[in-house]
Amino acid sequence: MKKQFSNLDKLTLSNDFLFKHVMLRKRICKHILEELLHTEIADITYLEAEQTIEVYPDSHGIRLDVRIADTANTHYNLEMQVKNPVNRATGKFLLPKRTRYYQAMLDTDMLQKGQDYDELSPTYIIFFCLFDFFQDSQRIYTFKKRCLENMNIELADEAVIMFLNTLGTKGDVSPDIQSLFDYINSNTITSNFTREVADTIVEIKNDKKVRAAYMTYEMRMKDLRDEAHAEGLAEGKAQGLAEGKAEGLAEGKAKEKTATAKRLLSMGLSVEDIAKATSLSVEQVEKIKAEQI
Repeated sequence: MKKQFSNLDKLTLSNDFLFKHVMLRKRICKHILEELLHTEIADITYLEAEQTIEVYPDSHGIRLDVRIADTANTHYNLEMQVKNPVNRATGKFLLPKRTRYYQAMLDTDMLQKGQDYDELSPTYIIFFCLFDFFQDSQRIYTFKKRCLENMNIELADEAVIMFLNTLGTKGDVSPDIQSLFDYINSNTITSNFTREVADTIVEIKNDKKVRAAYMTYEMRMKDLRDEAHAEGLAEGKAQGLAEGKAEGLAEGKAKEKTATAKRLLSMGLSVEDIAKATSLSVEQVEKIKAEQI
C-alpha cells in the first residue's frame, strides 16, 4: 500500500509545530539550553507546551511554543520566529515589544496572589530567528537591563531576552549550537547532535498521535486564516461604505454650493460676493457664470 503523505512530511525544524515537538524531547532541549547558557542543568520540566496565557479575560492572550523550568526554578520560554513581523499601519517591527509583553505576562502568571516580588523566578525568553533583526551579524543578542549613566550597573531583575540569529557570523557559540543553526537554515547535518535532531524529527513525523495532532493544528490554522480573511473583507467593506458615504456627502455639498451660486448669480450678486457666501473660489464661480451664458 502506497504511503500517504501530508504537509507534516514536508516540515523542517523552522516550523513552530515541529520545533515544539522536538523541544519536547528533554535530552535535546536540555542540551540546547546548556550549550547556550554555558551551564549544567540537572533536569528540566515542561510547564505546558504551546500554552496560552490570559491573565485577564479581556487581555491580549499569548501563545507560547515551549515553556520550561529547571531544578533551580529558572524558567525558559523558547520560540521559533521565521518571519520578522511588522505593523502594516505604522511600519514598526513588532518583535521588541512582543518580548516586553511576553515577559510581563510570564511574570504576572508566575506570581500568585499573596506572594512577594522576590519570589519571581529568573526567566529567559529565547527566540530562534531566521533573520538578523539587529543587522549586526551577531549569532546571539542577549539583553539585560543596565543603567545608561553607568553600564556597569545592572538592574538585577533576573529577566533575560535572547535573540538567536541563525544567520550570524560574529560571536562565539558552541559547535553544537552552530551546527543547529546550520541545520535550521539548510537542513544540513554537520554533527552528531544534528544527526540526533534529524532522527528525532523522523520519529516525530511517523508518530500517529503527532500526525493526528498536526491535522488538528492545520484545521485550527485554517480557521484562523479564514477568520482573518473574513475580518479583512468586513473591514474593507465597512471602509468602502464609509468612503462611499463621505464621497457622496462631498458630492452633495458641491452640488448644493453650485445651485446656490446659480441662484445668487440670477439675483445679480457679484462673483466676489458669491464666492464668499458659498466658499467657492472666484474661478469656480466664474466658470458657473460662463456656463449659464
